[in-house]
Amino acid sequence: MEALLSAPRPLRADARRNREALLSAARQAFLSGDTDAHVEEIARSAGVAVGTLYRHFETREALIEEVYRKEVDELCAAPTDLLDHHAPDEALRLFLLLLVDHAAVGKGMSVALESIMATDSPVFGDARTRMANALSLLLEAGSAAGTVRDDVTGPTLLRALGGICHMRAAEGWLAEARQITTLLFDGLRYGATPAV
Repeated sequence: MEALLSAPRPLRADARRNREALLSAARQAFLSGDTDAHVEEIARSAGVAVGTLYRHFETREALIEEVYRKEVDELCAAPTDLLDHHAPDEALRLFLLLLVDHAAVGKGMSVALESIMATDSPVFGDARTRMANALSLLLEAGSAAGTVRDDVTGPTLLRALGGICHMRAAEGWLAEARQITTLLFDGLRYGATPAV
């Protein structure tokens, strides 16, 4: 009974719309390069008062963290949909490219994200775990289909991608990162044991 009493009440429709508008405005600001966007500007872009922003997010850092968490939620929901519409190896290839694109989003948010890197927020560890699990799901499906080798784990593949995306400060890095990711994918298919 106590757990039922302490459960947060669902947001009213107008409050839910305001929260989504704030997240969308913050995401657009950060991705457009306005990494120093003030809460007043974000609230104005969302069409709400600053007080409304603070009712949903106690601090600017809490807003940034939620924007990033939402990006990760969308990214980590992709493998199931990809597997529903593509062969396992193609689903893996597409997800690898989505991860590279996610790093491009992270580049746009990197300065904003730095403000929460020094906190005790678990957001980055959680994101890495969820991305590694998503990769593991795709690797296992590819291995079961006999189109992807079975000796690579999700965490290992995520570290390899991290190395590729680490060069994102370089000019033209995204096109090169996609090319290297394609080579990495080819390596994942090499040595696959065909399904019987």
